[in-house]
Amino acid sequence: MGQDLAQAFPRSAAAFEEADAALGFPLSKLCFDGPEEELRLTANTQPAILTTSIAALRAFETHGLRPDFVAGHSLGEYSAIVATGGLSLADAVVAVRRRGQYMQEAVPVGQGAMAAILNLEGDAVAAACAEAAQGEVVAPANLNCPGQVVIAGHAKAVERAMEACKKAGAKRALPLPVSAPFHSALMRPAQERMAADLAALAFRDLDTPLVSNVDARLVRGASEVRDGLVRQVSGTVRWQESIELLVREGVTTFVEVGPGTVLSGLVKKIHRDARVLNVEDAASVEKTVAALKEAA
Repeated sequence: MGQDLAQAFPRSAAAFEEADAALGFPLSKLCFDGPEEELRLTANTQPAILTTSIAALRAFETHGLRPDFVAGHSLGEYSAIVATGGLSLADAVVAVRRRGQYMQEAVPVGQGAMAAILNLEGDAVAAACAEAAQGEVVAPANLNCPGQVVIAGHAKAVERAMEACKKAGAKRALPLPVSAPFHSALMRPAQERMAADLAALAFRDLDTPLVSNVDARLVRGASEVRDGLVRQVSGTVRWQESIELLVREGVTTFVEVGPGTVLSGLVKKIHRDARVLNVEDAASVEKTVAALKEAA
């Protein structure tokens, strides 16, 4: 992950070097060579995705291109903040490694769960979760796009909510292979620990407006950005509302920066007329830059 970026673009290589120095171990080697089972550990996955995303962004920026707005889904919000000058990569990569550790430690393995609910809108999913809670925690965690909501909470409550959603008309309810119930009230212990860590970091006002995950509104001030990162640990990721806001702001072209194209698919489901491009490796950098310059 990210190796061809580092080989092709000196600024991308520098991103991996900065992350290695900040963390005190060779994250770059883990990204480039694995082993995959170690890379999958959330305390490693989070800084690896962040660093690779910034490496891809720096490659993209060598062509003189900059975004008008930024947004990121969950962990991706850190990449978006680094991209627009709100936080240094070194500070962010340490913060997200701790974020992964805190989230994993907040709930013992097996006690929490997440599930994807398909073809049932957010209000109906929330109602099914409320019915299924029975004194436990279960609620929408990610409002991803029309007909796709992820729920999280206690494992048994999630099972009950999956059945309630199917009875309410959901086409499918799929358990997700995750290690913790992210973006649920069960993450409050992790949120408290992150609040202390983030309070100690030097945030700056953003150069470009950010769409906050938890509020789906534009923010630029350092204190607002920090507060949003704290609250998103246990708060719902309002991705559909975030993209709808950007469309209202006149955005017609979206560029997904970082490994994979999951967000590209979600954007197309939210706004089918959107032009969606991606930047994740050297080839996609060149392809996306060419497409943008052709359209200019």
